[in-house]
Parts: sequence; C-alpha cells; structure tokens
Amino acid sequence: MQKKYIVRLSDSERGVLEKVVKNFKGTSQKVRRAQVLLKADADGPAWTDSRIAEAFGCRRQTVETLRQRFVEAGFSETLEGKKRATPPIEKLLDEAKIIATRLGPPPPGYANWTLRLLARKVVELEIVETISHETVRRTLKKTG
Repeated sequence: MQKKYIVRLSDSERGVLEKVVKNFKGTSQKVRRAQVLLKADADGPAWTDSRIAEAFGCRRQTVETLRQRFVEAGFSETLEGKKRATPPIEKLLDEAKIIATRLGPPPPGYANWTLRLLARKVVELEIVETISHETVRRTLKKTG
C-alpha cells in the first residue's frame, strides 16, 4: 500500500531522536515516538508500519498517526506531543473547605455527618453550585 505521509528526517532531527532513544530521555511515550520516527524514516530503515508496530508494541494506527502528525504539525509537536489548547477544568471544589466543614459539628438534629448531608451543606454554603455525595466521598478519601 502506498503511504500517504512520508517521514523524512533531517540530520539534526535524527540526532535528537537518537539521543532520546539512547539516553531514554523523557517520558516512555516520547521515547516510543522517537523509536517509531527513526524506523519510519524514508531515508533510513524505512520499515513498514506493521513491522514498526510489532517491534515497539503499539498498534499500526499509532504509527500512521505519528507519520501524519509529523508531516502536518512538525517535528517538535510530534516528539513532545500535542499541547492542550485549553487547560484542564479547574478543580471542582475547594477540598480544604469541605474538610473544614466535615471537621466542624454536624447540624442540629444529627449525631454525625453523612455524605449526603455534607454535600447539601457544601452547596448551601455556596462552596460549589452542585456536588454529589460520591464526589464528596472521593474528596474525603483522597485527603483522608
């Protein structure tokens, strides 16, 4: 099958990739991307996608995607990975305020805090707009 995206590495790019692979510098994903790009180089070994996938324990589609990203986005974005356009959503809630509420006395008429009661109180205190008791449980478990 004719390849749609051909990887041709310059000498400097090849040097960077060989350094990453030799020193295992960076994340495991970065090292694997470097290995795949080195073997996919049309001026180098020019392995097939199937052979590369088998050699490095990934899917053929992963190799094809890396080729495409290299041609369309460039060397550095392919090696480092695509940066997020928008940062991850802010933390849903302020953990310290939930813990402080939990450590305080329960409302009148209750002997202990329940997760549902705590969730209602957090909403009532306008710490967050909405929250489920399960999120409160995970937050307390994580900090606890």
